[in-house]
Amino acid sequence: MQFLSRAVLLYLFLNLSLFSGAQQQHSQPQGDDVFRVNVSLVQADAQVLEKKSGRPVASLSKDDFQLYEDGVQQQIAQVSRDQLPLSVVLLFDLTFTVQPVLKPLAAGALEALQHLKPQDEVAVMVYSSSAQLLQDFTTDRQKVVAAIQKASEMQSGENAYFNEAVFETAEHLGGASSPRSRRTIIWLTDNVPNIPSSKQYSEKDAFREALETGTVVFALLERSAASDFFIATFSRNPVFAPLRMQHPPGDVHKYAERTGGDVMTSSKDEVSARLAKMIDEIRTRYTIAYYPSAQKPKGTFCRLKLRITPEAEKRLGPVRVRTKTGYYR
Repeated sequence: MQFLSRAVLLYLFLNLSLFSGAQQQHSQPQGDDVFRVNVSLVQADAQVLEKKSGRPVASLSKDDFQLYEDGVQQQIAQVSRDQLPLSVVLLFDLTFTVQPVLKPLAAGALEALQHLKPQDEVAVMVYSSSAQLLQDFTTDRQKVVAAIQKASEMQSGENAYFNEAVFETAEHLGGASSPRSRRTIIWLTDNVPNIPSSKQYSEKDAFREALETGTVVFALLERSAASDFFIATFSRNPVFAPLRMQHPPGDVHKYAERTGGDVMTSSKDEVSARLAKMIDEIRTRYTIAYYPSAQKPKGTFCRLKLRITPEAEKRLGPVRVRTKTGYYR
């Protein structure tokens, strides 16, 4: 009798479990919510500027945007502004035309870094022929300043390989502590790369790594008489055009354009103030999140087009929208 009662109890338990599971399955959200179980959320960092003044446009909602993936309009799930944490790598060129700027930057860096939120994490990397990590991601601003000071005391007689630096920096950003953080490079350079005839990573490799990790490239462009001489002699000299076409050395404007970032001119006297201004600009940007409407094979490049609606543009006037050109599934 005891055996039978246990069997009956087991039978009742199993049937109740199946009934409960069926009820849970029946109560699951339908339509898009079910589809999203197997589709990853895609984020796109975007800047909206008034065309005439260049000022950022605030207070836009998801109804003010139209987003297209490979020509197909997507349903935007969320639009936020200055809500998600930042993961920033400060990337410094160690060539002799740029390195002197690091001392005044270190002197004013702590004040500039106060423009970040407490939860924003910062790492410091330097590069010449390859990139080197001086300080991993931290929210301790004093450690960041110490790393910038260390960079200002470093010297390198090696060539500056941009593609190598961007690839390795974006790869490091791929390991940021928050999976949804806004991943950003703030790059101090004079935009005078050496042609990488035999380096490990090409421009194509660097772009792919940046877009795969969701990295947005910003640059503080530091020019000097020496860098202007090298640009005139090598970078714009038609004699070297075939070699540049065969081995594109990288260009900060192109990196910023394709990832949705920006380039800001700077100088030795105002570099820390420019860094603060760039941080403020980054924080005014929007994060557009959506679930792609179509599943595609892993590794597929998906082109993005973001614009504001005709109604919003009628309300605001002409605007410019910056965002990345696409992403890899």
